[in-house]
Amino acid sequence: MSVADIKSLTADEVAVGDELPPLLIPVSATTVVLGALASRDWRPMHHDRDFAINRNGVKDIFINTPNNAAWFERYITDWTGPKGRLGRMKFKMSSSVFPGDEMAMSGRVEKITIDDTGCCWLDLSVAVSIDGDVSTSCQTRVAIPKDDKDNPWSRKADQWQP
Repeated sequence: MSVADIKSLTADEVAVGDELPPLLIPVSATTVVLGALASRDWRPMHHDRDFAINRNGVKDIFINTPNNAAWFERYITDWTGPKGRLGRMKFKMSSSVFPGDEMAMSGRVEKITIDDTGCCWLDLSVAVSIDGDVSTSCQTRVAIPKDDKDNPWSRKADQWQP
């Protein structure tokens, strides 16, 4: 099966107020360390437990910013399918995510627009919660195909206006 065979969400399948399916992610020390390594973040609070506890005053190593971003991107594009194309993302981390936590990802469609180039945009509110408390909130804009013939990844230059 190729990417072309995988169904992507289209504009007629989404409505304002739709909830994205929840995603639960158990966090281990490996999750934290691999995320830091993948983003080349060598700061010790993301891999050295003793440093995190004794120098930073936190309970353990914790997920870094690029790792947080990657989890949001994965969550959104798993939902949209392979033709979903992230346009913008901003998020605010209110508390850290530690090994032993379970990240509960949730999201909601806030707005749907079609721009002047015919690109369909979804504005989403997405969050990571730990034990029912939001640890990171995110606002994102993702392009999805307007119909089965459209592909946001084919848009270049002035056709791509996130």
